[in-house]
Formats: sequence, structure tokens, C-alpha cells
Amino acid sequence: MNKKILLWFAFVLVFTISCTQDESQKSPNLSLDFQEPIAARLINDKINQVNQSGGKFDWKQASLHELWSAIYHGQYLVSIGFGTHESDFDRTKNSRANQQQAELIKVMNQYEGADVQLIYSDEYLTNFDVVLKKPATLLALRKHKLIRYVEPADYKYFSVERESSEFQVQSSSGCGYSTATISAADAITITPNARLPWAFGYHGIPTAWNTSTGQGITIGVVDTGLSPNQPLLNSSFNSGASTGRFVQRFGTFVDSIWPWSTSTDGPNDKCGHGTSMASVATAPRNASGMPVGVAYSANLVSYRASSDVVLNGYHEQVGVQNAFTALGNRSDVRIISMSMGHIFSVGRIVDAVRFANSRGKLIFCAGGTSTSFTNFVGVIFPAWMPETVAVTGIKEVSTYQKCDVCHTGSEIDFTIIMQRAGTNNTIPVLSYYNLQADYVGGSSVATATTAGIAALVWA
Repeated sequence: MNKKILLWFAFVLVFTISCTQDESQKSPNLSLDFQEPIAARLINDKINQVNQSGGKFDWKQASLHELWSAIYHGQYLVSIGFGTHESDFDRTKNSRANQQQAELIKVMNQYEGADVQLIYSDEYLTNFDVVLKKPATLLALRKHKLIRYVEPADYKYFSVERESSEFQVQSSSGCGYSTATISAADAITITPNARLPWAFGYHGIPTAWNTSTGQGITIGVVDTGLSPNQPLLNSSFNSGASTGRFVQRFGTFVDSIWPWSTSTDGPNDKCGHGTSMASVATAPRNASGMPVGVAYSANLVSYRASSDVVLNGYHEQVGVQNAFTALGNRSDVRIISMSMGHIFSVGRIVDAVRFANSRGKLIFCAGGTSTSFTNFVGVIFPAWMPETVAVTGIKEVSTYQKCDVCHTGSEIDFTIIMQRAGTNNTIPVLSYYNLQADYVGGSSVATATTAGIAALVWA
């Protein structure tokens, strides 16, 4: 009898302890062994360490302390991707998406101790953004069956690097309004008075024009927009030998430090990079003595999705996401070209690229361009994704050398000759200003060139 009573008390004790442990895992007061955030410099060091070792940094590789600290340094803004499996990114194909999002918000409310602030919920993708302040909330989300990713939505890696004395980084990454006199050796005049860039011949583009000039194909360029001061990409898009096509200009970038701001700053390029990329892909075969684009009969849909080529902040990443979903939803768009990126994965952009790819879009992304900064990185994001075609630039030499500022890696699918062997001159393009030209190089111009070639082939 005594043994039975003893066993009964032992069972009750074990059951009580087990229940207490289960409840502690569910408790909003779950205690964690850290209170202070890790310095942003140390978080960057972790990212750099992964990339320098040949890896591809993803926030899933971060510890809970590192994740919470990055969120702390980014206005407590969190990006959440949800679904029942990794490929469950399309909200339009998930009949329970709204219920799943509501379930996750209920969990967050429990751990945060108050209603969370919903900043953004995407119309087409299974992701949304909230303000979260408690590490326990992040732990609960990471363990939840409906979570695909939990990421800092506004962690500015490059801003941290700029503050380091080790690096000198220009704040206007990839931007410039310069003009240049194009050397006679770098472009020849063709009818009706356009300039043919030197590199086009290496890729058989002039010969291809005997068969196709891109008529009927629409290229979407996701970049920094189009210059309002360059009529050949606006009112004179149909001029010279380029007729029967259209150009459309949109803006998805919100120029604000506040994540809840929603008003975009329009389609106009305030950087210069987007104008150059649109030029090399689609500039008209004009009669103004200016450089012609590869697919000079193709349609152009331009998106101002970012302030510059580095997708560093919240609104730049949301801008790219919205540009890709918009282009993905257009039946007339065949090709998307983006010469921008980041050195680590961004979940919302992964979703958007997959969304566009699932709708049959051929997506070209730049492999990466840099000088002394981030030159240790191989192919950048999102070019490393299997859903994209990664492109980089090489020199005009027989030994197949990468260009001086171009990234390389096993993910590269195509290369474009874009740097001269003797002068190091790059590819002539339209400038930001009317009747002005410029040179542009790197994997950026290689990518836009390849997008134009694809339009010739597809047409």
C-alpha cells in the first residue's frame, strides 16, 4: 500500500513538473538570458564572416540574440513570411492566408502584452510587417509551424559599414549625373544617325538586328527610375528607326524614414543609374547622334523602386517587392532586369522574385559591382537565387578576365564584354540629360545588355 501511495505521489510530481514546463514554454513572461542588444558593428561582422567564408547570409543563421539586436537597431520593425511550407509565398493561392496571418498576430499579441502595430500586409504575398519589441515573441514565432521567416525589416547594414573608419563608402551608391564625350573608337554612326556602342559587335547584336529588334516584347526595368530630362526615354521613345512601341513609368519607392509612410516619390530617376540601364536595354535607334539600345524596338516599363543600387533600407526593399509583384501580374511583360541588390538574403524580395518567376517572367539580376568595399563578396542577392539569371561583366581580352569592379562566382550564368582592354572605357549610354551621353560599366550594364539580347531572341 505504501509503495502504491509513493508511486502515486511520484506520478503527480512528474505530471506537475511536466505541465509547468509546458506552460513555461507558452508563457508570455518567458525569460531569456540576455537583456542588452549586440552592437550593430558585431552583427555586421557576423554577416561578413559568413560571406567571406563563401556562404550566403540569411537571418535564419542568426541566433535569437543577434536577430533581436538587429531588429532593435532597425526601429523594432519585423518582416514575417508565413505559410504551411517554404513555397507557400503566393497569397492568391492560399485560401487560408488571412486566417493564418490573424493566428500569428494573436500569438504576437500574447507575448507582446498588447496589440502589435501592423505596418504592412502584402496583397499578393504571404508576408507582413509589424513592430515587435520582446525577444520571447521572436522565439515563439521561430517555433511556430506557420512561420517561413522572421527577419529585421529595416536593418541598415551599409549604414553601419559607412560609420566604420575601415571603409569609405559613397552614400549615393551607383548614382551620378555625369556626361562624357564618347570616343570615336567606342561607337560608330549607324542610320538614321545613332551611335552603335563598341561592345555590341562582340555579342552579334548588329547581325541579330537583321532578324529581330525586340518588337512586341516588353522589358521591365526595376531600378532608380527614368530621368525626366532625357526625352529619348520619354516623349521621343518612338523616334528614328524605333516606332510602334511604348514606355511606361512607375514608382514604388517611398522616400521616408518612417516605415508607415506610403506615398511614393514618383517615377523620376533621382540617381541616374536607372536611366543608364533603361538606355542600354531599349534606347531608340535615334537620329540625334546618341547611343542606341540593344532592343531598340522593345517596350519599356520602368520602376523607380529604390533611391540607389544598394537595397539597404525598409522602403527600398518594399519598393523592389512591389515592383516585382506588379510586373509579375502583367501578362505583357516577358523580361525583368534588375541591376541592384544586397549582400544578404531578404525574405520579402525572395517571395517577390519567386512570384514573378512563377508567372513566367525571365529575370536577369546583376552579379555585383564594387571597388574596395564588399569586394570580398561573391555573387550578390538576389542574383544568387535559382529563379534568376545572374550576369556579370568581363574585359575585352582573350583570357576571359572579369571587369575591374565585377563580382564573380559559380552562380553566374552569362557574361558580357563591357570593359575595353586598352583604355578601360565601358559602354556608351544615354546620359541623364538631353543630347548628352555617358559611359557605364560593371555587372549592372552587363545585366541590362543581356536583358536586351533576350528580348531580341524572344521576339
